[in-house]
Amino acid sequence: MSAPVAIIMGSRSDWPVLRHAAEMLEGLGVAYEAKVVSAHRTPERMYSFAKGAKAAGFKVIIAGAGGAAHLPGMTASLTDLPVLGVPIESKALKGMDSLLSIVQMPGGIPVGTLAIGEAGAKNAGLMAARILAISDDAVAKRVAEFAAAQTAGVSEAVE
Repeated sequence: MSAPVAIIMGSRSDWPVLRHAAEMLEGLGVAYEAKVVSAHRTPERMYSFAKGAKAAGFKVIIAGAGGAAHLPGMTASLTDLPVLGVPIESKALKGMDSLLSIVQMPGGIPVGTLAIGEAGAKNAGLMAARILAISDDAVAKRVAEFAAAQTAGVSEAVE
């Protein structure tokens, strides 16, 4: 079976952020493939990836992008798979440009948009696992164990 999650990014420079999605998936025992697929610099690669993602065995796509951040929305317009958008922090506007580009999709082209940066990437990995958990009991068990461990790790005491 191929990896159920694709992590795509507009540039290799996005990997330091998106690796947090990969680490979350690894921790939950969910396979993924990571690829550079730029909406602007490799539009034919993006088109081919998005149109063939379902046939390739992917079930969820995590798409990170900065600046104009067209990758998540363009991918979502070409597939019926769930697309989770992760805004990458930009130098000029600290990721607000990326966030607004991803979250302001027209009705009918949904992109589940997460927070800017590392927290968004981590949550995208967890959200992808939760989506898969709907139909995969083993993933559901690992997601529940993660949540229980996270809760158990929070002390009630201040000191």
